[in-house]
Amino acid sequence: MTDPVTTPTDDAAPVPTGVPGFDSILEGGYAANRAHLVEGRPGSGKTTLALQFLRDGARLGERCLYITLSESRRELISVAARHGWSLDGIEIFELVPPELSLDPRQQQSLVHSSDLELGETVRLAIAEIDRVKPQRVVFDSLSEIRLLSQGSLRYRRQVLALRSYLLIHDTTALLLDDLTAEQDDLNLHSLCHAVIQLEQLAPLYGGERRRLRVIKMRGTHFRGGYHDYVIRRGGLVVFPRLIAAEHHHAYDIDRLGSDNAGLDALLGGGLDRGTSTMLLGPSGVGKSSTALAYLTAALARGERGLILSFDEPTGILVRRAAGLGMDVTGAMADGSLRVEQIDPAEVSPGELAAMVREAVEREDVRVVVIDSLTGYQNAMPGEQYLMLQMHELLTYLNQQGVTTLLVLAQHGLVGQMSTTVDLTYLSDTVMLFRFFEADGRLRRAVSVVKKRVGPHEDTIRELRIDGDGLRVGEPLAGFRGILTGVPSYHGALGRLLAESETSPGDRPGRDSDERE
Repeated sequence: MTDPVTTPTDDAAPVPTGVPGFDSILEGGYAANRAHLVEGRPGSGKTTLALQFLRDGARLGERCLYITLSESRRELISVAARHGWSLDGIEIFELVPPELSLDPRQQQSLVHSSDLELGETVRLAIAEIDRVKPQRVVFDSLSEIRLLSQGSLRYRRQVLALRSYLLIHDTTALLLDDLTAEQDDLNLHSLCHAVIQLEQLAPLYGGERRRLRVIKMRGTHFRGGYHDYVIRRGGLVVFPRLIAAEHHHAYDIDRLGSDNAGLDALLGGGLDRGTSTMLLGPSGVGKSSTALAYLTAALARGERGLILSFDEPTGILVRRAAGLGMDVTGAMADGSLRVEQIDPAEVSPGELAAMVREAVEREDVRVVVIDSLTGYQNAMPGEQYLMLQMHELLTYLNQQGVTTLLVLAQHGLVGQMSTTVDLTYLSDTVMLFRFFEADGRLRRAVSVVKKRVGPHEDTIRELRIDGDGLRVGEPLAGFRGILTGVPSYHGALGRLLAESETSPGDRPGRDSDERE
């Protein structure tokens, strides 16, 4: 009776990639003792990703080898230096024309690839692997092998031979392919254990966007779909696509007040924790100021907050808050308030979601303000993606017990209003703000048109913003058409807020400004 074939327990075990965020996509990393195809157009970051893989191995004391047919040792060292890296502990074997090097000691390892037979090129690479006996190896790039092959059958056979050799010698390998052929050759997809595709996209305006996708990973679960990544000093950073269903967190159910009796009364006592609130209205009507009222109240209770500001510089935000009696400089200084100035032309949606996750999970942020969704939309590749990404982000924040305030500006100032995207169905609460004219003055009105959790008033109240902050008046019972911006008065007596008056919830008494 023959013994059953056993597989080593560490065979195909996860090997860290050395790239922040990438291990979670691959469920731990690359598969040990397997060949992985990394393909992408020039400039997508293949070399940087490969060097991070080898540097991580060298840090762990593993033998690492970089075989290059495209870039010289000098170029690789220059790339590493720009990232602040040292390639000590990594063997670099060049297969490039000898005239590119002036070091006579390198003549024995420099081979003009165009003068070599394909088999000789592969043989030299295998000989170097035999000499170094690496645990991690990078082969850069397969496009040179493709050019020498002059046929898909021969190309497939040589790559298959190289892959089999690496597998026999227990080497974890990255095979880079720059896709410079006129037609993408899919032969390698069936030969390699995993296929990872890097893409660089150029929008009509703004910086380039990069994303990657794991096409396959044999025998291993991975996070599918596209994931944004950036290349900055220090290497690649990958932002795994947010899946809200994977993030459940228990939290206490309570309400977030604004310390403004009139505003909280309109919302039935305040905002419920773990819900999202959309503040909808024209520019300048008081949406951001209302969001600040709830944020500063949370900061006063010792909670932490995050503002993602797309439209307003941080300096102006601080001055505006101070003008409303809401000083946020102390909270910013002690770290309880984090203000991120977002440039929609430079920040990808994945990076933005990662920024929110870091603040919630590492800094225990309990209140998030996104000001505004109009700017957030501009950071998206298209409106349909905004819906999906915002749905995942809001669901994630709700499950973490975070109170989210979303500011969305509508087109126009008075009269008919419209938005480029409708996200009201995603929000648990919707507050509607309007300008209206009365007695030759421009006034503001606020109402709550939706609240999924708990009661709320169905009245329309006047909102006034001055140096004392926000003041909410009595219901505008005598007016009709407030939400249209051109109301008509039909009551006997109406009450509007005067400049020096506090809200009815703060001080009793009648307003001096009455209408007949």
